[in-house]
Amino acid sequence: MDAGDQLVENIKPYARRTLRDGVLAGIGGFGALFEVPKGYREPVLVSGTDGVGTKLKLAFLLNRHDTIGIDLVAMSVNDILVQGAEPLFFLDYFACGKLAVDTATQVVKGIAAGCEQAGCALIGGETAEMPGMYAAGEYDLAGFAVGVVEKSGIIDGAGIASGDVVLGLASSGAHSNGYALVRKIVEISGADLSSDFDGRTLGEALLAPTRIYVRPVLATMRTVQIKGLAHITGGGLVENVPRVLPSNVKAVLAKSAWPRPQLFGWLQRSGHVAEAEMHRVFNCGIGMVVIVAAEDAGRAQQALEREGESVFRIGEIRARAGDEPQTLVL
Repeated sequence: MDAGDQLVENIKPYARRTLRDGVLAGIGGFGALFEVPKGYREPVLVSGTDGVGTKLKLAFLLNRHDTIGIDLVAMSVNDILVQGAEPLFFLDYFACGKLAVDTATQVVKGIAAGCEQAGCALIGGETAEMPGMYAAGEYDLAGFAVGVVEKSGIIDGAGIASGDVVLGLASSGAHSNGYALVRKIVEISGADLSSDFDGRTLGEALLAPTRIYVRPVLATMRTVQIKGLAHITGGGLVENVPRVLPSNVKAVLAKSAWPRPQLFGWLQRSGHVAEAEMHRVFNCGIGMVVIVAAEDAGRAQQALEREGESVFRIGEIRARAGDEPQTLVL
C-alpha cells in the first residue's frame, strides 16, 4: 500500500463520523455525491473557499498539526454562515513535496473535527505530492464548503437600519488572520513559544483553532430575525463589518464593551502596534458580528448564550453622512 492509499485508509474513520443526511458517496471515489436536502421550497446553494495562510508556519515550527484542520473548516463555514446558509459538505486540498502520512492524518483528523463542529460532511478532497514545490516537512491547505439556504431566508444586510444593535461573539484567539504580523512580532521580540502564557504555552495560544459559530447562529436564527452577520477575518472589524452594511448607515462600536483577550495585549505591546492597526489586522476578541433590531437584541443575546457563546453588545447602527467610514471603533 503506497502512502496515498494509507492516508485514505487512515482518514476514513474520521470522515465517517461527519456523515449526515444527503451524502450518497464520499471519500475514495473520483467524485463525491450529495443530495440537496428535502424540505426546501427554493433552495439556494452557497459556496466558500479559503485557506489558513501563514499560520501554517507556526504549525511547522511547533510540529503541531492536530488543530490546523479546524482552522481550515472554520474559515469557509463561517463565511457561508453569514448569508444564512447551513453548511452541507466540505472538501479539502492538501499539497506537499513528499507525503508524510502521520502528519497528513493529523491534519485531516482536525478537518473532520471541524466538520463535526459545523454539522457538515467531509466527503472528499485531494492530496497532491509535488516534489520541489515545498520545503521538507511543509505543506499547504485549501478548503471548500457548500451550504444551503432558503431563498427567502438569505441574509444580505439590506434591511439593516439606524437604531439596530451590534452584538459581538467572542473569538478563540487570533483565528487564522494576521499571522504575517504575528510571526514578525515573535521574531523581533525574541519570544519563547514554549513559555507559560495564561495557563498554556505561548505557542499553544497562537495556534488556538478558529471558533466555529455555525450551530449557535443557526439555532438563534430559528427564533430571532438576524439582519446581518459579519465574519471577522483579515481586515478586522473596520473592514469586515462594512461588507454587510447598506451604504447609508455605519456601525459605531465601543472597544470598552468587550474584554480584549490577553493575547492581543501581548501582541500590541511586543510589536508596538498602533491601536488602529490592531483593529485593522486582528479580530481583537470578536470573531463574529450579529446585527439585530433593537427590540430583538435581548432575545438574540440570550439565545446565543444558551448555545454556549460569549456575547457582548458592542455597538449600534447609525445614519451615515457622505463618505464617512462605515465602521468606527471608539
